[in-house]
Amino acid sequence: MTRIACVGITVLDRIWYLADLPKEGGKYVAGDYREVGGGPAATAAVAAAKLGAEVDFIGRVGDDDTGHRLLAELQAYGVNTRFTRVVTGARSSQSAVLVDASGERIIANYPSPDLPACADWMTELDFGQWDAVLADVRWHEGAKQAFTLARANGVPTLLDADVTPQDITELVALSDHAAFSAPGLLRLTGIRDAQAALKQAQTLTNGHVYVTQGSQGCLWLDDSHLQQLPAFKVEVVDTTGAGDVFHGALAVALAQHDTTQDAIRFASAVAALKCTRPGGRAGIPDCDQTRSFLSLYV
Repeated sequence: MTRIACVGITVLDRIWYLADLPKEGGKYVAGDYREVGGGPAATAAVAAAKLGAEVDFIGRVGDDDTGHRLLAELQAYGVNTRFTRVVTGARSSQSAVLVDASGERIIANYPSPDLPACADWMTELDFGQWDAVLADVRWHEGAKQAFTLARANGVPTLLDADVTPQDITELVALSDHAAFSAPGLLRLTGIRDAQAALKQAQTLTNGHVYVTQGSQGCLWLDDSHLQQLPAFKVEVVDTTGAGDVFHGALAVALAQHDTTQDAIRFASAVAALKCTRPGGRAGIPDCDQTRSFLSLYV
């Protein structure tokens, strides 16, 4: 069985569904409301588990009701939380998510200041037990420590390179695969042209670089040549977590030694199917559902 470690944050997403995203101050009425677990690495872990991998989530939560809910939900999805630190007296992280009728969303994240950034305790873990290690950029020290230990054990690393206030250059350098969101790539390079930005990012790592562009699909470099896979057409209900799900599926495919194009195609299909259901996790397909979907595009 493929073994994946996902390192980063887990948060409680409070999701409001509106007809349109607010463009000015005022009062708005939501048509629906949900509370579900979120966070880039945590949702990637759920995706990898639903695809049949054995997954460990490595992160931090408070010992509050929110933290207990987050761990219980991960465990219900088959994700191991044995290496997650529960911090006494700490609050867990939360996000407010607004989703419009077309599935687009606005996210405001509150990263709990109670959760210690230090990740030195990871040296106690045997990183050689995993086939791939994925990390998000929202827990910088955790990603840096995990990637350093993974590479020392010859384990491939995949960075979910989204927007974060910190400079992620050293994380990109430690990545065998750096998969950027479009805003994350722009923040790192300051370059709006995707091809030029990818080439700039490539100078920071000996690994592979990719950028996801939502409905425009995924771009990556292959021997300095730009490659593109268009997005799959689905009826979009909610894009929350789509990038996280893409990364979890990509980690599984890469750990199973798929070619780059096949891995991206597989991950794109998993993310597309997720978008057909509300919430960040409810629509994540399993391998059989994904293969059935991909068979329509042979």
